[in-house]
Amino acid sequence: MRLTVLLCMAARMKLPPDYRHGIYRPWTVKAQLQNPPGKKRKKVFVEPISKEDWKVFRGDTVEILIGKDAGKQGVINQVIRARNWVFVEGLNTHYCYHGKTSNYPGLYVATEAPLLLRQISLIDPVDRKPTEVEWRYTEEGERVRVSVRTSRIIPLPVYQRRDGIIPEEWKDGPKDTSVEDALDRTYQPSLQTFEEEIMELQGIVETRRPKKSYWY
Repeated sequence: MRLTVLLCMAARMKLPPDYRHGIYRPWTVKAQLQNPPGKKRKKVFVEPISKEDWKVFRGDTVEILIGKDAGKQGVINQVIRARNWVFVEGLNTHYCYHGKTSNYPGLYVATEAPLLLRQISLIDPVDRKPTEVEWRYTEEGERVRVSVRTSRIIPLPVYQRRDGIIPEEWKDGPKDTSVEDALDRTYQPSLQTFEEEIMELQGIVETRRPKKSYWY
């Protein structure tokens, strides 16, 4: 097993069996306040959907089927698979006050509420109408999403990082480090300690020798 795989396994968060996923990431402070140690919350039953059968991704255009925004189309900006939730940008919002005190009325902020997968439908990019989709394989063996209504391929959205940057469309600026400079090895390993390397660079000659030490 590669070292990178072991490091990823060690860095993965271990959630308790009764952990209840919400709209916040498990490592955030707000999520920890909602799930304090020892607190028992009512179990939420979620329809299991495997990673291979998941059809909706961040960046897809969908149409809302129920609620006050039924019939409106928007772009998915967040997906929480643990609850089969998606968030549509600017739609299905609720309003609440933030920072309200006795001397300050606070800010009236709109927050997007989650939607279940059965409450949305993917949009066919050709006729801009909702459709059911399923996974199929092309003659070249590529796995693609296909519209059940029109049998057209619905391409996957371009991968976008959390900071909004699309790697394929990113252009390096004057302050960006090039790939060649990042991969250039400038450090020469040696068996010297840090202090010995500094003394060699400064031209300091040390005649004393440390005592031998053993690990056992």
